[in-house]
Amino acid sequence: MRQILLQWAKTLMLAVACLAEGDVARAQSSPSASQGSGLPVPRFVSLKSDKVHIRQGPGTDYKVLWVFTRAGLPVEVISEFEGWRQVRDSEGTTGWVLQGLVSGRRTAVVLPWEAKPAGGKATQVPLRSDDREGAGAVAMAEAGVIANVRSCDGSWCYVSIADFRGYIEQKKLWGVYEGEVLK
Repeated sequence: MRQILLQWAKTLMLAVACLAEGDVARAQSSPSASQGSGLPVPRFVSLKSDKVHIRQGPGTDYKVLWVFTRAGLPVEVISEFEGWRQVRDSEGTTGWVLQGLVSGRRTAVVLPWEAKPAGGKATQVPLRSDDREGAGAVAMAEAGVIANVRSCDGSWCYVSIADFRGYIEQKKLWGVYEGEVLK
């Protein structure tokens, strides 16, 4: 019952937003048409292209707010409307992207909250040979680097960055949830 109420509330909020934008036809669409993919929301996905327009609303009539220029960048899907996904990036900015421009491929940004300030030294994290703190480093990954996530056990993720593969603590990645297990 709670899930039905939450879906109804989402549909109502979307309808109000559409009406505010003057899009009465979209607001009148049936709740089943606005449910999207049926996949869990929120969830992480990655961008397919080096040029992805992020829009103010779910449609090409809405203003482009900015353009992502980094294929593989992880984004969090926080809402769906038909063929559109409302996404949030690691800095917390949100907007709408066409569903075909995102992929289920899992990636993560290493320590985006510690990305190198202009002219400063980048924070580095060891890419370890095993999933434990004392394991040797096979490489060092700079904050802001995108890693391909292969698996996670809830504490550590096995990732690849360029030609290197190894383990990074899950809490040092943005693109996987705390405690999330990926096989």
